[in-house]
Amino acid sequence: MPALTHIAELIKNIPNKAGIYQYYDKKEILLYIGKAKNLKKRVSSYFTKTQEHGKTRVLVSKIQDIKYVVVVSEMDALLLENNLIKKHQPKYNVMLKDGKTYPWICIKNEPFPRIFQTRTIVKDGSAYFGPYTSVRLVKTLLDFFHQLYPLRNCTLKLSDENIKADKFKVCLEYHMGNCLGPCIGGQKNTDYQIGIEHIKQIIKGDIKSVIQHLKTTMLRFSEKMEFEKAQSIKQKIDLLNNYQAKSTIVNPKINDVDVFTIISDETTAFINYLKINSGAIIQAHTLELKKKLDETEEELLKLAMVELRQRFNSTSKQIYCSHSLENVWKDLSITLPKIGDKKQLIDLSLRNAKYMLLDHQKQKMNNKERVDNKRVIEQLQKDLRLLKRPRHIECFDNSNIQGNNPVAACVVFKNAKPSKKDYRHFNIKTVVGPDDFASMEEVVYRRYKRLLGEEQPLPELIVIDGGKGQLSSAVKSLDKLNLRGKISIIGIAKRLEEIYFPGDSVPLYLDKRSESLKLIQQLRDEAHRFCITHHRKQRNKESLGTSLDMIEGIGPKTVELLMSHFGSVKQVMEAKKEELITLIGKSKTEKILTAKK
Repeated sequence: MPALTHIAELIKNIPNKAGIYQYYDKKEILLYIGKAKNLKKRVSSYFTKTQEHGKTRVLVSKIQDIKYVVVVSEMDALLLENNLIKKHQPKYNVMLKDGKTYPWICIKNEPFPRIFQTRTIVKDGSAYFGPYTSVRLVKTLLDFFHQLYPLRNCTLKLSDENIKADKFKVCLEYHMGNCLGPCIGGQKNTDYQIGIEHIKQIIKGDIKSVIQHLKTTMLRFSEKMEFEKAQSIKQKIDLLNNYQAKSTIVNPKINDVDVFTIISDETTAFINYLKINSGAIIQAHTLELKKKLDETEEELLKLAMVELRQRFNSTSKQIYCSHSLENVWKDLSITLPKIGDKKQLIDLSLRNAKYMLLDHQKQKMNNKERVDNKRVIEQLQKDLRLLKRPRHIECFDNSNIQGNNPVAACVVFKNAKPSKKDYRHFNIKTVVGPDDFASMEEVVYRRYKRLLGEEQPLPELIVIDGGKGQLSSAVKSLDKLNLRGKISIIGIAKRLEEIYFPGDSVPLYLDKRSESLKLIQQLRDEAHRFCITHHRKQRNKESLGTSLDMIEGIGPKTVELLMSHFGSVKQVMEAKKEELITLIGKSKTEKILTAKK
């Protein structure tokens, strides 16, 4: 703990003013930056109250020095806090990043301005719009602008002197109609600038004014009987109307508004930001903040609002928010909508934040599962004394009833998880009667002969559902394929869950609570389920098919067609005559209907 007398002396000198405070450890490393309406009260609370959260207690225990900066208002404190956190990234503050790597749309400060995407802002008088969080959106907008107006994309210096001196020749873009050739005097700069100003308005969300201007221009061309030019303007209006219809989500009267919402769990908060203009979203971003102390959602939301408004250069005077916040901005109106279109915007923003949170939680679960699965695989390797880590495991099971419909199944686990796309079932071909040993030998041979032939990866471990007999049969197939010793193989007997190894009559007994045994049991149970399901389908198919095969003139292919379409004999018999005729023809339908009687 820091010397209480030293801290007490420092706190005595802190004024009751708005500002920011900074905590340092004994090595003079900056630990934390905070803001406060009243610096003395806020800083004192760290040392006079019992801190509920462990991280806050750890922070307090490390504080050896306190520095502060007094500012005029809480708003100034909020801005200063934001800038200092981004600059110093203290250990106990939420992480904030700037937007320098995001793309911008640049309208270059030059004659016949070019419009292009950039990640670098050059202070040369050019206009920059953004930043955008989606490169795809930027490219879509640029393509749209080129559809609306013939813009140049060359880097020629189109000064009046150069154009008058005939220094340039038109390029392919001119011949394709994508550029009107300002380089040879084919377009005046004033006409070109009209399109540029329209594009600026569109980026800002003011599509209505652009459409109105184009309508006026179209009517003027129509009155002059210049119908081709009028039609060209109409096409632009149609493009803009279509763009506006797709982008408008609420009442177009909602103009120049920022929307902020927050949703969080114990460790992370997601703040969604929407910029609304004329009822359309013109910017959107979700900010992720890692909680370091016991920050409230209101505190995090206020910090994120400062960060995002700075990042996206927002000057909106109206903010819709998901939480009730104390307004420290004198020139801003912060409201918490309850009904109508404004509430609809809050709901939309919250959905975006929620999706990000759910995705974050899912990733955390997946990461935890990967770590857990890795541990289980390592434990299984240790318990079974395997040379290789069993990331790829295959398990076999047989099923038959008194030798009828003998089938087998192979299930595949990769990284301790079922890989269902790799599951395979087998109809026994060479074995007559109920012979589980011979059936196991057949399917193991067929499985790995095929994998070898197709040059597919082999498993590190094979699990056989059965005792010494089934295991010995499977080993015979591995011997035939020269795979003995290249793949580890075990058998698991159901009665006492004994684990058998080839050539060893003494079984291994794993702890009933061990994760290794649970994984082997999961493999065995999944193979049994998959095998029984296939066996049941085979029995049903045979019994159903037999009842239809008994009808004279109905062959196996027709039975298969009927069963795949209707699913059961009962459904076939209850089907309408017209439906049967459409499927199998009039002649066969009559035979089925006759049999039905």
